[in-house]
Amino acid sequence: MTDLHVIFGTGPVARATMQALLRRDLRVRMVNRSGRFPGDDAPTGVEVLAGDARDAEFARGAAAGASVVYQCLNPEYHEWTEIFPALQNGVLAAAEANDALLVSMENVYGYGRPNGLPLTEQSPLTAHTRKGRLRNSMAEQLRLAHESGRVRVTTGRASDYYGPGGGMASPMGDLVFEGVLSGGTARLYGSPDVKHSYTFIPDIGEGLAVLGTDPRAIGRVWHLPNDPDAQTSRQMAQTAFRLAGTTGRIAGTPTWVFRLLGLRDRTIREVVEMAYEFEADFIVDSSAIATELGVHATPIDEALAITLESYR
Repeated sequence: MTDLHVIFGTGPVARATMQALLRRDLRVRMVNRSGRFPGDDAPTGVEVLAGDARDAEFARGAAAGASVVYQCLNPEYHEWTEIFPALQNGVLAAAEANDALLVSMENVYGYGRPNGLPLTEQSPLTAHTRKGRLRNSMAEQLRLAHESGRVRVTTGRASDYYGPGGGMASPMGDLVFEGVLSGGTARLYGSPDVKHSYTFIPDIGEGLAVLGTDPRAIGRVWHLPNDPDAQTSRQMAQTAFRLAGTTGRIAGTPTWVFRLLGLRDRTIREVVEMAYEFEADFIVDSSAIATELGVHATPIDEALAITLESYR
């Protein structure tokens, strides 16, 4: 075993994972298509390799010497069916070839509608969306790989994320915080008045780092940390306005608006089938990782303050 941790991806979740690993004085290598670190130079000691993880031979070499491999790649929504399974195949091959633990970053689409109940790691995988069913087939591939002894796997699942770097991909991202800071309109997905578990990006990174360094995590699915006191999106936006010292409007976005915008934008078109997450309470229980591995969510007010500072 070595202390080299290889992260496939350099998006916000991958960067948060990198930071959590660096806090543990672990060596980090990151892999993306360009070989460039987003926005700036990579932190000292972090290597960035260029290549396509769909190329299994490249992926194996990119992970050479790794003790842990992290799958943090996430293609554009409209490319999921075509690209996502191939990316996972490459990362799986990389972990297997190097006898490395595979930490898979996933979401909660595979559960489908919660039907009024909090989602736990034991909730049935009853996805009714194309993206949810794809997630389930990919998760099943990893489960079988682990159970057959091909590779050790542990999985972290996050709800919709927010925080530094969330951008337009986050339902609690650019459309909210830019409006908050300008004193304009904070635009939210769906109904602002249903409770929704959002996962803070730095908490995702910390959770994945724990999964990659704590042997107790191996072979299980874990929900990454969410504040147990879930709020409505409106409450979170109101807190953001208060913390920013501004006033403005809070507006929900009905599904029909996404359908209309989706006529011209294929990425927005893919958002429509996930609208159910914002039509009724959507609570993701992460008590297991808190009680068993000691990973707790950043309180919402504190996480919002950190996010606002990043947008400033």
